[in-house]
Amino acid sequence: MAKKRKHSETLPIVSVKKDEGALERPKRTLTGWKDKEVVKEAESGSDHAVFRNKEKVLVTCSRRINFRYRHLMLNVVSLLPHCKKDNKVESRSSKGATLNELVELKGCSSCLFFECRKHKDLYLWMSKCPSGPSVKFLVNAVHTMEELKLTGNHLKGSRPLLTFSSNFDKDVHWKLLKEIIVQIFGTPKEHRHSKPYHDHVFVFSIVDDHIWFRNYQISVPHNESVKVARGGLDKMTLIEVGPRFCLNPIKIFGGSFGGPTLYENPLYVSPNQIRALEKKKKAGKYSKKVKAKTRRKMHELSNPLEPDEFADMWKE
Repeated sequence: MAKKRKHSETLPIVSVKKDEGALERPKRTLTGWKDKEVVKEAESGSDHAVFRNKEKVLVTCSRRINFRYRHLMLNVVSLLPHCKKDNKVESRSSKGATLNELVELKGCSSCLFFECRKHKDLYLWMSKCPSGPSVKFLVNAVHTMEELKLTGNHLKGSRPLLTFSSNFDKDVHWKLLKEIIVQIFGTPKEHRHSKPYHDHVFVFSIVDDHIWFRNYQISVPHNESVKVARGGLDKMTLIEVGPRFCLNPIKIFGGSFGGPTLYENPLYVSPNQIRALEKKKKAGKYSKKVKAKTRRKMHELSNPLEPDEFADMWKE
């Protein structure tokens, strides 16, 4: 009986020719499609590599935080498309090491930590991890977006413009704070969660040694008949969006969540001291009443009334 031929022997070998007219598919990257020739030309034309901002911010809070402060943190998260949220962290002396480890695990380079104490006081930590520096603020005058109900509205994920008052260029510690704020609140260009528009402004101004934060929408008329030319700032208006808060700097540290103290605010008064003074004032009112009563008793004892002749007249 004859052996069967293999299937490969029966099929003729056909050579597939590449279509010379078809172009090679360009390389796909995270930022889009790129042609190899264009990339090679760009690399050969530039002497050094192009800097790309890969800033990522970890935003978290401490346990037992107040609801108003938690809403403020969520407002800040909605304003920063390059941030990452994480679970609550216990507010202890070892929180610095825990936060640095979380920042490393999340692949971030900065951290915003909202620390609440006694359900009343809110402290904000801004830190560049893992080497520092870091700043500790006391947050006052908190107003969330839900409370204000302002008419301003801007696109979620759009890149903000950062504006600072001229006071930031006076002293060295204000310059350092300005640089930290720029790196944390500035959305990187071509970030995957951001949108390539500038339709709102973050305003940081120094008044009475406090940093006041405001968020405004840039409103431009959209009528076809009234088109705004480049540089036509007189027709643009600012509408506040929110939130609002005030930052009182306490200390600037050389490391991340600790280290050598670079600056300490001499005008800072802790909320505990303020509450203690208010209690003393209230206790002073009570002590005045007690002293008045004792003075009245001493006066009555030193000046007794003369006996009355008709006091026992109607007893009989």
